[in-house]
Amino acid sequence: MTESQRPSGEYPMYPSYGNGDAAYPPPPAHQPAQPISTGPGTTVWPGNGGADGHGGGGYGGFGQGLPQPAPQPSRHGRRAKRPVALLAAVAIAAAVVGGVTATAVGQFTGTGSSGTDSSSVVSGTTVSQSSTGTVAGVAKAVSPTIVEIGATSTAGESTGSGVIITSDGEIVTNNHVIAGASSIKVTLSTGRTYTAKVVGTDADKDLALIELEGASGLKTATLGDSSGIKVGDQVVAIGSPEGLTGTVTSGIVSALNRDVTVAKDSEGGQGQGQQGGGSDWPFEFGGQQFNGDTGNSTTTYKAIQTDASLNPGNSGGALINMNGEIIGINSAMYSASSSGGSSSSGAGSVGLGFAIPVNTLKTDLDTLRAGNSS
Repeated sequence: MTESQRPSGEYPMYPSYGNGDAAYPPPPAHQPAQPISTGPGTTVWPGNGGADGHGGGGYGGFGQGLPQPAPQPSRHGRRAKRPVALLAAVAIAAAVVGGVTATAVGQFTGTGSSGTDSSSVVSGTTVSQSSTGTVAGVAKAVSPTIVEIGATSTAGESTGSGVIITSDGEIVTNNHVIAGASSIKVTLSTGRTYTAKVVGTDADKDLALIELEGASGLKTATLGDSSGIKVGDQVVAIGSPEGLTGTVTSGIVSALNRDVTVAKDSEGGQGQGQQGGGSDWPFEFGGQQFNGDTGNSTTTYKAIQTDASLNPGNSGGALINMNGEIIGINSAMYSASSSGGSSSSGAGSVGLGFAIPVNTLKTDLDTLRAGNSS
């Protein structure tokens, strides 16, 4: 035997080459270290932790360690991009919703009226944005455009109302208010009085156009669109009932397309909005006559029915929507105490009034301005 001259334990001993029972180097006394996952995207390989600076790299300190796996993309990195994309999507959605909301708000707050096509509106005085939808706001905006009309004829004196539609004094009223008049006086909301002349009349539609002499710079009403009104819409009526200038009442649209029949001339007493303090404002509805005899020469039109209080003297005044647009010309009212052809100074509104749709007036304006009379 050959003895080793090295001190015991100085060098490790291995089986010699050629020994079929072992190979060099000997297998490790333990299983190779396995990677340790400490969290998403992070892997740690254990080592000997030696002081030579190569710890953590091999099997129990032998060698330089296994190859490290390729770094995995950080999930946190991917997630960091998502809020940016999410914010961009939210911003786009907000812009779309904002545009729709602005359109809706614009329609609701009076840049357009309920059921009104802006292309069919004749511009004039309208309700301020802060007062849109209130009776007080409508009254403040529109009252300066409503006038009291006093007409003198062989039958006496009558009082009615009218609506200023041009700054130089064109005024729309009912034909029956000025029919047969030899002189016409108009009083503005300011109390100033003008003399007026008849420009044109249309007895078939119970409409008339008069013009003030020497007027200028007047506030004008806005003619709206009566095709879009609905039953239940809130309305305001302004006129001079019983000579009380600038009286404001309110109500709703009660019905549409009512067949109302009125006299075409003053022979039946229909020529007066209010005559001699009485209530001669006769018309026919449903086959019955109210407020007196309409006579033999009559005309029938489709009317807006309202429960806004109307009384003698309101004839020719305005029925107005809540955006301050004229949707009708008040023309008749039902008085239960004067039905059946009787007349009573105690007659008054019972919530059944009628107005000529403003679209009827708008289609007739050119004819009235041309001076045609019927």
